[in-house]
Amino acid sequence: MKKLPILLMTAGLLGVSSCGGDGGSSAAPPPSGGGSGGGTGGGTIVLPIPPPAPDGDDYHPEGAGWVPAWSDEFDGSEIDRTKWEVEVSCWGGGNDERQCYTDRSENIEIINGLLRLKAYPETFTGPEFPQGWPDGRGGQITRQYTSGKVRTREIADWTYGRFSARMKLPKGQGTWPAFWMLPADNIYGGWAASGEIDIMEAVNLGALCNDCDGNAGENRSSGALHFGGEWPNNRFEADKWTLQGGDEAADQYHVFAIEWGEGRMNWFVDGVKLYTIDSESWYSDTVDKADNPYAPFDQDFYLMFNLAVGGNLSEGNNQGGFDVDSYPNEVLVDWVRVYQCEFDGTTGRNCMDGENE
Repeated sequence: MKKLPILLMTAGLLGVSSCGGDGGSSAAPPPSGGGSGGGTGGGTIVLPIPPPAPDGDDYHPEGAGWVPAWSDEFDGSEIDRTKWEVEVSCWGGGNDERQCYTDRSENIEIINGLLRLKAYPETFTGPEFPQGWPDGRGGQITRQYTSGKVRTREIADWTYGRFSARMKLPKGQGTWPAFWMLPADNIYGGWAASGEIDIMEAVNLGALCNDCDGNAGENRSSGALHFGGEWPNNRFEADKWTLQGGDEAADQYHVFAIEWGEGRMNWFVDGVKLYTIDSESWYSDTVDKADNPYAPFDQDFYLMFNLAVGGNLSEGNNQGGFDVDSYPNEVLVDWVRVYQCEFDGTTGRNCMDGENE
């Protein structure tokens, strides 16, 4: 996800299957408005309650030295406010996204051991910009979709570690889920001079894809770093890879992870290392590289999950544009876990894949 308008990434990103399930006649309540503004759900199709996630490997590298530091297994009945802040805003993330993020159970809930972020078509009015923005700028704005976004901002953040989550993603042209990180203090300046870490993005899963393997359409996720100067002088490094599981991959849970140590980051999906970026490839315009070769990725970052509706990245890829039939839709998170390196808490490098071979 991008915090301000940026050059379009060419990496193929999400789009996941709408979660059905065996919830019988149980169903979530239709959107009912409220929150910071108001909404009307009309005749919106209600997403059925998803079943608990099936058992599956967590792909944690046993014996590597990564020890638990923080986690959420989503076993309660409501979101844990000691771990998560809920963003409320309608500004579209600087990417022409179509949603208002709300703090309502219609868009965010904990159910059957899952964090569930739900996006619905509904007219909703809310604050243009997120809470905490300076000068109280922005008024009220009305959008035609609502969705959910949670983050650990001002609650929990880390420099270096292993960050992983087990997720089921939505399908459809115009879907854009993400598992990502932003700096806690922006010590090197505004976006993206202080960096951004995209652990997982996946746009338009299941949509037409001429470059994808198999016969299931778009079936790739991606990872990226954003850095350089403040927008529009920002830069990025990114790559994308095919999800494991054949033509059914987009309908399955996957474990997305990143190992972040001093001067290096590794991306994994289902335990397979797919991408590495070293500090020679990143920088911050506000720091002399010779004085600090690791900036901006040497400071505390916090975690986020969200489901964006449309936006430049999804609407500019695959079939192009926005398919209204992709919504309502949802992202399901089985768990999220943070580990730190017991062998070297300062740099994290001694626990990273391949470091001690």
